[in-house]
Amino acid sequence: MRYLHTMVRVRDLPAALRFFCDGLGLREMRRRDHEQGRFTLVFLGERDGDSPQIELTHNWDQQDAYSHGRNFGHVAYEVDDIYAACQRFIDLGYTISRPPRDGRMAFVRSPDLISVELLQKGAALAPAEPWTTMPNVGEW
Repeated sequence: MRYLHTMVRVRDLPAALRFFCDGLGLREMRRRDHEQGRFTLVFLGERDGDSPQIELTHNWDQQDAYSHGRNFGHVAYEVDDIYAACQRFIDLGYTISRPPRDGRMAFVRSPDLISVELLQKGAALAPAEPWTTMPNVGEW
């Protein structure tokens, strides 16, 4: 058995791609447009091969925001530098919901309110400003 992907529904595909590709650094691995079913599937990953992927499902006619079930928590990604990753999201206009005060863990939400956990690769980075005093914002 091997883990393949996690699927999330997105209402605005370009906004979701900006978040996951420009913010998180994933790249589009493949895309499938289904004209008859009126939806697009976009699979994002970090490299070719067996790496886990996230599947963005865009239903073309969806106008309303999707409801969020309690059975889905978050997706998590390991990053080389948590402070640089969080700064990249801030520079793109996103809010860090739970800053990396400990140099180890942070949360940010996608345009569709999917919680994304960022975890520092290896040992935690030394606590540093502005992260150590930055408050939590909203939910994650």
